[in-house]
Amino acid sequence: MDFTTHKPVAIYTGERCVPSHPEVFAACGRRALIVSGAHGADLSGAFADVAETLEAAGCTYVRWTGVKENPPAPDCREAGDLAVREGCDFIVAIGGGSALDAGKAVAGYAANPGITADEIFDETKRTAPCLPIIAIPTTAGTGSESCRYSVLTIDGGRRKKTFKDVSAYPRASFVDPRYTASLSDRYTVSTALDALAHAIESFFSPKSVPSSTEAALFAAGEIWDVLFRRGVRTGWSTEDRERLAYAATAAGIAIDYTGTGFPHPLGYCLTLSRGTPHGEACAIFEGAFLSYNMLTSKGRDRANRLASALGTTPEEMIRAIPEASGISLTIPAAEREELIDRVAGAGNFANSCYVLSRGEMSDIFVRLFG
Repeated sequence: MDFTTHKPVAIYTGERCVPSHPEVFAACGRRALIVSGAHGADLSGAFADVAETLEAAGCTYVRWTGVKENPPAPDCREAGDLAVREGCDFIVAIGGGSALDAGKAVAGYAANPGITADEIFDETKRTAPCLPIIAIPTTAGTGSESCRYSVLTIDGGRRKKTFKDVSAYPRASFVDPRYTASLSDRYTVSTALDALAHAIESFFSPKSVPSSTEAALFAAGEIWDVLFRRGVRTGWSTEDRERLAYAATAAGIAIDYTGTGFPHPLGYCLTLSRGTPHGEACAIFEGAFLSYNMLTSKGRDRANRLASALGTTPEEMIRAIPEASGISLTIPAAEREELIDRVAGAGNFANSCYVLSRGEMSDIFVRLFG
């Protein structure tokens, strides 16, 4: 797939693409705040490449390694204050989806130092554009490097909310599949399932356009072939990691046009309450997403078109994707209803051919979790 057509983000790909482009870093500013988790940026080799490149570009930097999984908005607000105190004029985010999403939020807070943690979601309060952002993924999952979304945790970890703005697009993203080699087998599969969910949910969206459809079909085809047709779960080859990395970036492009469907908010229930990795949490609901959409004529047509492109059947997708999540949970009725109440108002539920009722959300939870 030709990533150069995705105009909002300059996407560079391939081995050592970061050190090959110091001019991109220099064009963003003179002093960077590097946003990452505590370990992944270093283990992957990405931080070393970034430090080398910043030096070559004549830039200085400060590090903030406080990114947590499902980044809390108040943490990102504090990192924004750090960027202001240190005189940073651009952000380099290194890591998985949490780090890249956090980097976008930090860029927003740093540019608007007077706002509270919650006011980043309010365009009347957040008046200045984000600082320039460079995104460097070390996982092949969220596609945050190619879209404007930043998903943050609010309400003390009870809910997720999306910050999005045209200025939150990375100025540039560097996708070097080598950086994913330090991932465990479980997280390699989980992040691939996340990207597959993006591709499928985008494909069924009423907002889909030819560009999102092309990206979604490319991503779904690559991931399906690696994970399901060939059944790779361990012993990832260089080619496997390249295919998954570029598929995740393509799936991020797809959802940049369309957003995601209902597996995402329902998946947040498991991520925030049970600590289930995001990709696994989305995958467990993907069979229900396909099944409900196939109740409509448009949904059946799309399911058949998608399955044909992947060389499979809708029924096999409905079975295999949730099975690949590996999730086995029992959720009591009272907890189930409280979790659903947290997300039932999300706009994602309307973003498919079939729109779930509140009762159908409960039915899905009963079938999956007793």
